[in-house]
Amino acid sequence: MKRTNKITLCALMAALAVVFMLLAYFPYLTYTIPAFAGLCIMVVLLEIGAKWAISAYITSAILTVLFCEPEAMLMYVFIFGYYPIFKAVIERINKPFLEWPIKIIFFNVVVVLVYSFIAELFGVHLTNTNDFGKYTVYIVLAVGNAVFVVYDITVSKMAAFYFAIIQPKLHKILK
Repeated sequence: MKRTNKITLCALMAALAVVFMLLAYFPYLTYTIPAFAGLCIMVVLLEIGAKWAISAYITSAILTVLFCEPEAMLMYVFIFGYYPIFKAVIERINKPFLEWPIKIIFFNVVVVLVYSFIAELFGVHLTNTNDFGKYTVYIVLAVGNAVFVVYDITVSKMAAFYFAIIQPKLHKILK
């Protein structure tokens, strides 16, 4: 693929990711949209490689920081935007018993850091909660881990779907 085509693909996918991220202003889409927008970066990764995917991610992340809803923006910038790239790097190990703990530890560390930042920014402290509230964080983190595992599997399935269905049609159109 020519360099201009690579730049065009990066720009289109970064712009599409930002357009998706703008949908996060709608209620209840705060987590879904960043996860979906990360799939745009996955397309760049699959088509032209990690270096180009990183540039598309950086471009979309900058625009997301400037224009998008704060919580969704943090989820995109710190987790879902570059997760397809991170996933590809980790899966080069080719040993699932090592890959999964790394992915889950990564997710937990990043989520705790993001929400610690949000709590500090808005002055929310867990010491001000009742007995049930003390366990809410652990329940939400456990559910988040389950959803993250489903997301990881979905990213793999979407990559397979892209190679099997979308890529042949796309290449036929572009020829």
